[in-house]
Amino acid sequence: MKAIEVTGSVDDKGQLSLDKPLTLAKHSRVRVIILVLEDEEGDDEFTESASESFRQGWHDVMTGNTIPVSQLWS
Repeated sequence: MKAIEVTGSVDDKGQLSLDKPLTLAKHSRVRVIILVLEDEEGDDEFTESASESFRQGWHDVMTGNTIPVSQLWS
């Protein structure tokens, strides 16, 4: 599995519209995670920090740099 970050908007019918087309094989199944801004202030800062956090987390998972949940509260 790989991660692709894109931006988009939700229309008045609740449908997601991406700002740019995806460059994936047609009819591919995807998993979608949506990050919603609660206000427009700090939009750039939020996007950068959320993006970096996601990239780091994804890298950690893919390289096996994780800790079992059971060990977090030990």
